[in-house]
Amino acid sequence: MKLNKLLAVCSMTIMVVSVAALADQQMGMSEGIHHDAMGGPTGMPMHGLSEGTVRKVAKDTGKVTIAHGPLENLDMPSMTMVFRVKDAAWLDQMKPGDKIRFMADRVYGLLTVIKYEPVK
Repeated sequence: MKLNKLLAVCSMTIMVVSVAALADQQMGMSEGIHHDAMGGPTGMPMHGLSEGTVRKVAKDTGKVTIAHGPLENLDMPSMTMVFRVKDAAWLDQMKPGDKIRFMADRVYGLLTVIKYEPVK
């Protein structure tokens, strides 16, 4: 009988801790905390946008080529790179020569623009 009570207490403790961890993660997502490809917070705020210039838009492949400044969250220097985009509709808004601010991250192992805004 004591073993059953001990197992019940342990199970309840695990359930409470799991629910608290899930709630904490959900709060981080709604507060603009950057998350890795698996959904876990990396601690990087979303406001750290990099500047770049669109060089090429390839709607057929869902990719954009950007000449960019340093990407601090990826520890990358300035260069020109090809990225996937989180939202394919963004490719309709971009054209070569556009100045943009953006954040890129690895999504399922692929470099992806996860946030972008045109520079006015």
